[in-house]
Amino acid sequence: MTTPATRRVPVPDGLDGERLDAALARMFGLSRSQAADVIGNGGVLIGGLPAAKSDRVPAGELLEVTLPAPPAPVLANPQPVPGMTVLYEDADIIVVDKPVGVAAHPTPGWTGPTVLQGLLAAGHAVATSGAAERQGIVHRLDAGTTGVMVVAKSEHAYSVLKQAFRDRRVDKVYRALVQGHPDPLRGTIDAPIDRHPSGDGRFAVVSAGRPSVTHYDTLEAFRAASLLEVRLETGRTHQIRVHMQAVRHPCVGDRLYGADPVLAARLGLTRQWLHAARLGFAHPADGRRVEFTSDYPADLAHALEVLKAES
Repeated sequence: MTTPATRRVPVPDGLDGERLDAALARMFGLSRSQAADVIGNGGVLIGGLPAAKSDRVPAGELLEVTLPAPPAPVLANPQPVPGMTVLYEDADIIVVDKPVGVAAHPTPGWTGPTVLQGLLAAGHAVATSGAAERQGIVHRLDAGTTGVMVVAKSEHAYSVLKQAFRDRRVDKVYRALVQGHPDPLRGTIDAPIDRHPSGDGRFAVVSAGRPSVTHYDTLEAFRAASLLEVRLETGRTHQIRVHMQAVRHPCVGDRLYGADPVLAARLGLTRQWLHAARLGFAHPADGRRVEFTSDYPADLAHALEVLKAES
């Protein structure tokens, strides 16, 4: 049985003047959203009073931080993931083609299969860096998004790849089927993203959010939708889905972000039409450029066939 841990810690000199959520994330190895959750739940006190995530904290400020109990040991009995294929593997990395309905790693409230558990169940070694429930994970795809994903096997690879994603040196190319026809047909959406003010699990474009940049190019236009190639500079949660909704062209089938359920039903879709088609990066062992691709899964391919037949 684990209990929340409370610590009294000063803000390091290197974080002088930072927003509290950013400082907390750096100090405790949390994601920015996890840090915001801790603060929003009253888990950070300054001078005995609950703090706000936007508070600026000076060096030396004493924080009383109550971190949530770590999740149960979800990796103790890893389960195989049917349909997940390994595209490439060596001593440093393993690249998988992630199927729909599979999360990257265990999270509170998620009871479905995960990439990490699937790899461990199949006997693959992964790096032990990072939190226990995220070991080896250097980036994520939503459970409802399919396609290419890389996992670190060696500790060196974990460190190098995490930095490459932070520095935007990874080529992340997606295909997205969106409602309507974007105008212009090729463009950039530069709009900050953070949690939706409703607190219902969605994300949204908000003025105080994290910088987020999405580039898109229309590949094919159908009567009711457009097939886009999308490149991400940043990697925010739900970034493509949020940005496309913000320009009033949500991903087809994405009910969470306002997609038309009638169109989704006609195309046989039960999730957003979004696929990580290509991933390129410098190999952590020797710096050579490597690239991996993934074909459309059956449900996405079928939706395209229906649209082509109608157009």
